[in-house]
Amino acid sequence: MTHFTKNETILSIIDKIPKGKRYSDIEDANGNQYVDLVQQGGGLLGIALVGYSFILEKAGIRFFSLAGTSAGAINTIMMAGLGKIQDAKSEKILDILSKKDLFDFVDGDKVIKKIINKIIKKEKGIFWAVGWNAIKIYKTLKKKLGLNPGNDFETWITEELEKVEIKSLSDLIELRKKLPVGLKNVDTGIEVPNAEAKLAIITSEITTHTKVEFPRMAKLYWENLNGVSPAELVRASMSIPFFFEPFEVNNLPNAGNSEDGNWKNLAGYKGEVPSKVKFVDGGMLSNFPINVFHREDGGKPTRPTFGVQLSTPRKKYSNTDNLLGMSGAMISTMRQIYDYDFLLKHPDYKHLICQIDADEQFNWLDFNMSKEDQVKLFNLGAQKALGFLIKFDWEVYKNSRSVKI
Repeated sequence: MTHFTKNETILSIIDKIPKGKRYSDIEDANGNQYVDLVQQGGGLLGIALVGYSFILEKAGIRFFSLAGTSAGAINTIMMAGLGKIQDAKSEKILDILSKKDLFDFVDGDKVIKKIINKIIKKEKGIFWAVGWNAIKIYKTLKKKLGLNPGNDFETWITEELEKVEIKSLSDLIELRKKLPVGLKNVDTGIEVPNAEAKLAIITSEITTHTKVEFPRMAKLYWENLNGVSPAELVRASMSIPFFFEPFEVNNLPNAGNSEDGNWKNLAGYKGEVPSKVKFVDGGMLSNFPINVFHREDGGKPTRPTFGVQLSTPRKKYSNTDNLLGMSGAMISTMRQIYDYDFLLKHPDYKHLICQIDADEQFNWLDFNMSKEDQVKLFNLGAQKALGFLIKFDWEVYKNSRSVKI
């Protein structure tokens, strides 16, 4: 793990972190400052998210409410489950990552696995490899709706959380209720013992066409939360269409009921409750759910909602003159426009978002990424975090929100 935390670049970044700077009005008895955090999806680029959170923790920042999609959901569930709210988690996450062969996540047929690696690495002979195995690929997609089961990923997350006694969603919810000692608003001196540390894992449920936020909407899909692993929520969020099989939940509560009030209130769905549903990557609907903790009532906030983006789409237009280009452009539009529509309507969020732009240097599907590139990606997230901390002005942002936007 030291190749992440002790390399020259990281040590230099840590040395430049501003000392004694104010980022939030919420602080605990140990002087930790609290912010909410929303993390964007982006496959293997998520390693940069750990670099970002690592530097913020070194600055004395801790994360209160947490939200994320896909890769952002992975880091979110780790940060939520690997310790108490006031604990630093990034080094724990790094230790787990450094011991894991990420290519194990590509857990489908061995032949297809080799083809995927060829495509990722842009090796020679891709055309012939795909052509020779076209029937196998077609049959796999037709039967399974995805090339990889995703079982290795779910097992990995499950085992890591169980090591710290988080075996069910109920365990995680109870852990999140344990607030830091001495939590108070330093601006007013008032204690905040009843604050709610929220959690939001975003996924796309395609059976009823619903954007799902877990755990808030979990009761729609499971009767007993004691039997649900938090790993299932993340598996649902990171189900990249066709790359991974959709995540499926069976035996839904109240299946067949067309008058279920929970479905109407939480999902806006008014039809008959299905007996089973499928989930695909949350990024299909909201890859950067920066709006999830937003309050429309105006007034000065007591803590900010930081957002971290792994890519900055809409830098250039798409070629839509052919079928492949048009298809890609439609998917990109669906993935981006919901979140960016919110940002256009709430320009004050520009103060809160750190843009890492990791997609300019790294392949988001490179599950066979070298350790050297993993360190570079981590360093990039850390470097961007430092720039964000230096630039961020809490008082300026807080005052900008004093008038309803």
